[in-house]
Amino acid sequence: MKKIGSLGTKFTMEQDFYKGRITDKFGIDIISPNQDERQVIHDIIYQELCLGVISSSSRTRYLEIINKLHQQGAQAVILGCTEIGLLVHKNDTNIPLYDTTKIHVQAAINVALSQSE
Repeated sequence: MKKIGSLGTKFTMEQDFYKGRITDKFGIDIISPNQDERQVIHDIIYQELCLGVISSSSRTRYLEIINKLHQQGAQAVILGCTEIGLLVHKNDTNIPLYDTTKIHVQAAINVALSQSE
């Protein structure tokens, strides 16, 4: 993959600590939603998902943003906040999604299993 979309809190989408590492280490271009969409994503995370609110209208909005990133050339989208996986699932879209929560859990399991041998 050469270009991937990124969703998360505004800090994750706007600051370079996440995007820069992926670009520098793997040569992958990371694109983020526009400013208004970043605010929507951020607000849904903190005003809904962190409070246990799962809304179909918010899911629809996220999927619209994911589709727009795909139209801008994103070959996949990183769900870069632990709560986003509560709202959007791989079965909701044909665009590949990388849920960082699941990736971290699998890595932790792999490490734990390799140390128990």
